[in-house]
Amino acid sequence: MASEPAGRIVSLDILRGVAVMAILSVNIVGMAMIESAYFYPPDYGFQSTGDRAMWALNSVLVDGRFRSLFSILFGASLTLVVSRAVAAGRKGWAVHYPRMIVLLLFGVLHYYLLWWGDILVNYALVGMIAFVFWRLDAPKLMAAAALVLAVYYLPQTVDGMAQIAKVEAGLTPGAAPDLRAAVEQMLATPRVSAEEIAAAKAANASIAAHFRATTSGDAAMRPWYSLPGYGLETLGLMLIGMAGLKSGFLTASWSRRSYVVTAALCLGLDLTVHAIAAVLILRADFAPQVYYPWTHLYVNPLHPVGAIGYAALIILVFSRPGRLGERIAAVGRAAFSNYLGSTLIGTVLFFGTGFGLFGEVSRGQAWLFVPPIWALMLLWSKWWLDRFRYGPFEWVWRSLSRWQVEPLRRSPLPA
Repeated sequence: MASEPAGRIVSLDILRGVAVMAILSVNIVGMAMIESAYFYPPDYGFQSTGDRAMWALNSVLVDGRFRSLFSILFGASLTLVVSRAVAAGRKGWAVHYPRMIVLLLFGVLHYYLLWWGDILVNYALVGMIAFVFWRLDAPKLMAAAALVLAVYYLPQTVDGMAQIAKVEAGLTPGAAPDLRAAVEQMLATPRVSAEEIAAAKAANASIAAHFRATTSGDAAMRPWYSLPGYGLETLGLMLIGMAGLKSGFLTASWSRRSYVVTAALCLGLDLTVHAIAAVLILRADFAPQVYYPWTHLYVNPLHPVGAIGYAALIILVFSRPGRLGERIAAVGRAAFSNYLGSTLIGTVLFFGTGFGLFGEVSRGQAWLFVPPIWALMLLWSKWWLDRFRYGPFEWVWRSLSRWQVEPLRRSPLPA
């Protein structure tokens, strides 16, 4: 893959386009129904075979991997922007930190006004830290990423294994009554009450109602808790992205054989484990002692592995972009607009001020909105970028970061 004349790296754009489209496949559930159903499907909207099939497909193929890929690409873009600024004689920090502050503003508005699932606040906060590493070479960045991810995943694994041992001990015949009672309470999965459903629907009745819900109680601090909560994971992924850019992996500079081997090894491991997890969870009918260890413990450390595998596969598939690749690249060039635009479409579909479908559709039914939104992304992005330099939200981000109105419309081609 080559760069476009304007300096775009097509492989990065295509990867970003695929990632933002795939993320919608999972995020649509969080927009359409009560939040707990996003994390534990049987809580709501999960009655039919179609609902289970949609969960299984997303669980095996999408969940966690494309969010990780998006974070990796953020790290690559951060490095690209800063290195180009420095090469042009500007100070890297003076370019980077205004971009992160404006991104933080977008994230705050996104969370408090539109959707609880915002990732932009986390990216902005972690991006301010990741800047410190951008000058390191690829091997040092990968070593730092491995260390950061180990610090994040290992305590979770140790604590999780201790909890699993406790559950197994409590379920064995002859377990102490106190232990058995504690374990049974841990595994209890009470149905979501009508009052909780009504409260969730009320919180999505309008933007004003959503704002009231997200600015009250613990919800008010939720975006900021993301930094200590999963900031280390995001940082590790961004460092992988920096290394991927500097090593040439993300710019399609490796040999075809290297991408084939990387895709086969990484996806072979990742998809096999995720498939085993899905089968065991479905067989156990989502019993908590099976569901939570597999979805919250065993597969999580594989998400970076799967993201790298998908990156290699996508680069292989689009080694010659063609018309479809060009459209996906346009989606990636306008990824910020497509990410926020998806939420705006979700607001129209699910908020009470729109079609009011929040809590009215099942998991599988909610996913049926995804292909039309994908089609819209593919249609509008290229049309827009043939006429304008940036996506609409990219233009606002760029203009605010530079404290000046950037030119938006492309110069007409000479006759």
